Amino acid sequence: MSRKKNLDILFNQEINESTMIQRTKKYLKQKIMNTNDKYYINNQYYTKERQHIYDLIRRTVESGESNSALLIGPRGSGKTSLINSVLNELSSSLKDFKSTALIVNLNGLIHTDDRLALRDATRQMQLENVVGNKVFGTFAENLHFLLECLKSGDKKTSKPCIFLIDEFDLFCQHHNQTLLYNLFDIAQSAQSPICVLGITCRLDVIELLEKRVKSRFSHRQIFIFAGSETKEQGGNDNIVKLFHYLLSITDDDDDDSDDGEIDKQFAAAWNKNIDSLVANSAVQKLLQRFYQLDVGERLLKNLLFVIVSGLNDQHCKIVVNDIVDAGKIFVQDDKLLMLQGLSVLEFSLIIAMKHETEIYDEPFNFEAILNRYVKFANQMSSIHSVQRPVIMKAFEHIKNLQLLAPVNSSGVGSYLKSEKEYQFFKLLVTSQQIIEAAKNYPGLPTEVSQWVTFNNTL
Repeated sequence: MSRKKNLDILFNQEINESTMIQRTKKYLKQKIMNTNDKYYINNQYYTKERQHIYDLIRRTVESGESNSALLIGPRGSGKTSLINSVLNELSSSLKDFKSTALIVNLNGLIHTDDRLALRDATRQMQLENVVGNKVFGTFAENLHFLLECLKSGDKKTSKPCIFLIDEFDLFCQHHNQTLLYNLFDIAQSAQSPICVLGITCRLDVIELLEKRVKSRFSHRQIFIFAGSETKEQGGNDNIVKLFHYLLSITDDDDDDSDDGEIDKQFAAAWNKNIDSLVANSAVQKLLQRFYQLDVGERLLKNLLFVIVSGLNDQHCKIVVNDIVDAGKIFVQDDKLLMLQGLSVLEFSLIIAMKHETEIYDEPFNFEAILNRYVKFANQMSSIHSVQRPVIMKAFEHIKNLQLLAPVNSSGVGSYLKSEKEYQFFKLLVTSQQIIEAAKNYPGLPTEVSQWVTFNNTL
């Protein structure tokens, strides 16, 4: 009986551990993809910019003030997370924020013309049921109906509307920019409390606006740049903190899992393992490499998502090798892999281009590279002579792989420009990349590998 009881206990422990692993995977995936806003608030992400947006929306909701602004920043810099954190803080700090304010989300990738954008805006404002099928009439009818709804009131009786327009630059490509014109016109005339906030990654977005639209825009631009908020604090330390936060099981996060909670004893053991990973020098070095490649968070989140997805009953905790192996997927140099996939002849031509660029520091043409390669091949007995058309074909293949870029050379006649042997190019790979590719090139002849580092002045 005691033996059967021990087996039952062991079996129940295995089931419990398997359940905890599945719950932890689901919890961490949700945390990675939807980072808690408390982290950004506590770590002071974009403090000034965030406060600016917070004040704009708050004044619209509380005082009925109309505003328009543009939030500009590169992709992956956290623009959407910033907006979401502001809205969540407003909903917790202001009473009845969700029932008082109407939030309309538009996206230039989804709403490809003003008709689709207007129809979806009407749906999100819950106005389609007021007039039945009329909302699905012509664009002019829909626009007139929406504008009348926005204008039929004052600051005290009208509900404040917050328009969040993602991919704002794509809306600038719509015909006559009718929707943008009317939204900015309402915001400028203060007919109804409305806040129009455009989100884009284009710095020249103002130049895309038509004159009549530009004249009604407040020209309030808020710029954010990934990593700028942590330069004084140290960007490398920040990415380590984010790594630790995303992989830890914390009590302040809302667990939306329907499968139950994570056992506290299991969470403590899990967090202890994460602490040891953060203290590991190899992990810190890899995270520093990630920060050098991308100061944003997208690359790190993709890495962690791959690592968490690899957890199972047999592999129930994250180890250093998991991070190193997953990191190879994201930090590998694509051009380095392309160089290793070239033929020996094509790689030899790349080396000839490297020497030509280092010696003369100016663009080269096919004839110069051919001359340098032929001299090298004649000096090496193991290198077989190759006919000119074959070398030309290899040169064309390198160009098609976009390892070369054509340049305009002054003083070259129109006839020479039409001859592909005399067209000038510049090399798009660095000397260090060529040296690294030679080290990892499988079966590369010894003479060719030595030629990489030998400065051939012939």
